[in-house]
Amino acid sequence: MADQDPAAVAVGEVRAAHRFDEGRLEAWLTANVEGFAGPMSVSQFRGGASNPTFLVTAGDRRYVLRKKPPGQLLASAHQVDREYRVMKALGTTGFPVPVMRALCQDESIIGTTFYVMDFLEGRIFRNARLPGITPAERAAIYDELNAVMARLHGVDYQAIGLGDYGRPGNYFARQIDRWTKQYRGAETERIEAMEKLIEYLPQRMPADDTTTIAHGDYRLENVMFHPSEPRIIAVLDWELSTLGHPMADLAYNCILWHSRSESWGTLDGIDLASSGIPTEQEYVAAYQNRTGREIGDFGFYLGFSLFRLASIGQGVFKRNLDGIGNADAGADNSGAHTLAETAWAVLQR
Repeated sequence: MADQDPAAVAVGEVRAAHRFDEGRLEAWLTANVEGFAGPMSVSQFRGGASNPTFLVTAGDRRYVLRKKPPGQLLASAHQVDREYRVMKALGTTGFPVPVMRALCQDESIIGTTFYVMDFLEGRIFRNARLPGITPAERAAIYDELNAVMARLHGVDYQAIGLGDYGRPGNYFARQIDRWTKQYRGAETERIEAMEKLIEYLPQRMPADDTTTIAHGDYRLENVMFHPSEPRIIAVLDWELSTLGHPMADLAYNCILWHSRSESWGTLDGIDLASSGIPTEQEYVAAYQNRTGREIGDFGFYLGFSLFRLASIGQGVFKRNLDGIGNADAGADNSGAHTLAETAWAVLQR
């Protein structure tokens, strides 16, 4: 079944590497969050591999705290202040995001920058196959995921004060450069498919420079649905958001139809025709119908998205290897090998 209350099933003690002075935090929240009143308790959400996330309970109110992880961080990673800024701006449009309460950039409070937002009651679907749900409900859930992404790409980012949230144009050139550097900064062994991608991707970049807000990690597990309706009430995990190309978000969504990773999400073993879950082609067509955008070289967009996810996975692996991540290091570099090989295969079709 889907997770009905994430706080009830996915929260535990704060991991040793992520502990901080809760007394200092409580004093800061009391002074900076309207209506906040202790006594306070803190627990940590399980899952997720980047910014540590905590449940803060004070009286009858619950909040979510997101912070940078401890230790030496890769350049331009873990920018929780950007998460806070984009959600606060989008909230003014009625787009589904939690209410932002406070941002703290004073690292003396808990050791890193953090922000606090309202906790929401809803469903987060950890299994992309959506077991225990009817085909009609599955179809509605995937259609809503598609519709909210299309809605995001239609937001006038200039009008909500995000004109400087990224650099319009040359998105893929900058992203390939960024994720190559991130990969090199976390590299633990040579992955031949990554070397091929680093050389080939710049040669195949499309000329189209369409710019929208791009979430960067938009997928089923990063949105929260209403407790009983197939309606998204919050889009979460904006760490990788920027001004970018909408096709990057769409292609990243479509990794699901190519992924074999149970932890990230996969549709392996599903009969799409009877499940209610759309095919990749149907999902892309639904987005195109909603936005009127030309899809273009989707093979490039998908290959790039897989390469980017492989680089992210390598960073996760390195943090876990160093003991500062949210899990133990696995043997597969968080899927970096498989993702890179899949990306190369997609690009050769």
